[in-house]
Amino acid sequence: MAARKVGPVIGLVLAALVAADVPQAALAVEQRYNASQSLKMQFEQSYAQQGRTRRETGSLTLLKPGRMRWDYEGGKVFVTDGQVLWLYVPSANRAERSKVKQSDDLRAPLAFLLGRLNFARDFREVRTEGNEIVAIPKSEKGPYREVRFVAEPDGRIAQVKVTGQDASVMEFSFSAERRNVPVDARLFRFTPPAGAEIVEVEQ
Repeated sequence: MAARKVGPVIGLVLAALVAADVPQAALAVEQRYNASQSLKMQFEQSYAQQGRTRRETGSLTLLKPGRMRWDYEGGKVFVTDGQVLWLYVPSANRAERSKVKQSDDLRAPLAFLLGRLNFARDFREVRTEGNEIVAIPKSEKGPYREVRFVAEPDGRIAQVKVTGQDASVMEFSFSAERRNVPVDARLFRFTPPAGAEIVEVEQ
């Protein structure tokens, strides 16, 4: 009988050791978003690269599993149904389509808001610096090299800063978060407007 209990006991011990390496603030973020089925919030976004900065605002909607939609003021849309990702820019009447796993867009790491976040699994290092949670991804082949989170005591994420491998920086500030609200799945199906240029993006 004792031999049968060794496996589960070891598993619990290992899980406890892994959790011990993840700051409590990060665990609170995990628990909040892994328990959410849907999210709606407002965002402010800035993107800095080679001395230039672009700022935008809009609304973000997320729905498990794997669906997110960024609606920008001015009509730009960044949306995925979990398999295909679309970026539509109305000023150019251009729609870019790619597979989610191929995307190098720095919004992609924010899929953790969909409740797939596991700091111990997804990052090789997680630490706190002041009021920030700093997470370093395990792989250097991904589009980003560092993610910084500012979270409230209840785990609500207020700010995220994503640094790309090319030293570009995308920052987000979130407000008016609503969890587990009704969301129509059709919102994540995108059909380019008539006459739009469609570009297939492949890595």
